[in-house]
Amino acid sequence: MQTLSSSARPADAHNAAYRTLWRWHFYAALFVMPFLVVLAVTGTLYCFQPQIEPLLYPGRLVVTPAGTPRLSEDALLARARAAVPPGARPATATIGSDPRRSAEFVFRYPDGEKYSVYLNPYTGDMLGTLNVERRFMQVDRMIHRKLLLGKPGELLMELAACWTLVMVGTGIALWWPRGAFAWRGTLWPRLELRGRPLWKSVHAAMGIWLAAGAVAFILTGLPWSGSWGQQFKSLATRAHLGSPPGAWGGSALQSTIPGQAAAAPAGQTQYGGTPHEGHGMDGMGDMGDMPGMVMDDLPLPQTPWAVGATAVPESHPAGRPATALPLGRVLDIARQNGISDGYDVAFPTGPSGVYTVSYFPADPKREHVLHIDQYSGKVLEDIGYADYGAVSRAVSYGTALHMGRYFGLANQLVCALISLGLAGMVVTGFAMWWKRRPRNALGAPARLLTPVTMRRWKIGLTALGVIFPLMGGTMLLVWALDSVAMRRRAAG
Repeated sequence: MQTLSSSARPADAHNAAYRTLWRWHFYAALFVMPFLVVLAVTGTLYCFQPQIEPLLYPGRLVVTPAGTPRLSEDALLARARAAVPPGARPATATIGSDPRRSAEFVFRYPDGEKYSVYLNPYTGDMLGTLNVERRFMQVDRMIHRKLLLGKPGELLMELAACWTLVMVGTGIALWWPRGAFAWRGTLWPRLELRGRPLWKSVHAAMGIWLAAGAVAFILTGLPWSGSWGQQFKSLATRAHLGSPPGAWGGSALQSTIPGQAAAAPAGQTQYGGTPHEGHGMDGMGDMGDMPGMVMDDLPLPQTPWAVGATAVPESHPAGRPATALPLGRVLDIARQNGISDGYDVAFPTGPSGVYTVSYFPADPKREHVLHIDQYSGKVLEDIGYADYGAVSRAVSYGTALHMGRYFGLANQLVCALISLGLAGMVVTGFAMWWKRRPRNALGAPARLLTPVTMRRWKIGLTALGVIFPLMGGTMLLVWALDSVAMRRRAAG
């Protein structure tokens, strides 16, 4: 019987380990590549939203500055109300002072669709409307987050992000120099090569330069995901590391109608009666009362992550008519509390609703949310960066960097460079596979029969599966299918 020499065994084990890593890298890339291209293109476009949207809709978003003062927000709201179909109700007002931008109000139409209504702030003339869900940047954002497929698409994008971590980790392991370090061929491609070796060299060099950016994108994007992100937000909140007090139904603050009897008991945040439409509010509600509503439920274009799960204060009206404050008074209250420009106001959603002011600037330290009693103008809740927990502060900065907002144009360019570089990785990876693929076969790297321990990799992958359960389930599925294929190969 012929036996392997002691020097051959380590070489075989090393080769088998390399093949195993290559195999996992191949399968991860096979799943991730299409989604990575979508994420790269849509993310780059959304990063440049401030520059792109005025070019797409100049007649509605851009106006010529006039020498006359702007009309008051209440006057503009009245003009917008007169221009929309009967029964349409204002949902959100965008407040800004840029002399070149139009005034914008979002209305919910009787058919349930939401439209942005644009007016010239100097004359009050109607400039046009845009369907909120169909405007280009909103469609781009929904493709980026959920492929326009609702919850299934959201889960797919989350899985793709998680599997990118496997792809990056195995890619670094495959790239890691096993001999003397050389700049060329390790950190810089060997451009004198031809064919598949050239593509491999370019792929490896690009990958190592982009690895940190790819991981940063994933870790800063996952807190916004629909499955893991929501659970992470809940865990951080309950551990007092995330959202400020008042999250998840803990707020005892309530709006009160003048002359109303005693409010609900402290700590009660849900109205147990039948939801009803607003009355005596001049049509300011857009959804009716929603017991247990949180910030993420409000019709705001952007909500800081830290306050997304915080409960929106509400009252328990006794049915008495009351008059809500005009929008101008709400803006005065916001100004008195340090919010003066570049924010959104969500209108009350019924007689028990409140005005919500959401300020989501590029600098996370200036994030600010106010809930204002729609009748008395009392600030029921005031949430700023100082109220955030450690996790929320980290996520807030990560979000600002992820969206290309924190450092202005430089931040946008860096994000675009990383995103388009990752799309380039897909191109080079595809070219490598295309040049080595066998006819009528997938061309996955062969798995050697030599036993491989790889204890540290197993621990790492197990940890990833525990942290990201959705990914863990798919990892088990891939491992099971691969094991079945391996047994069939060994039996054959």
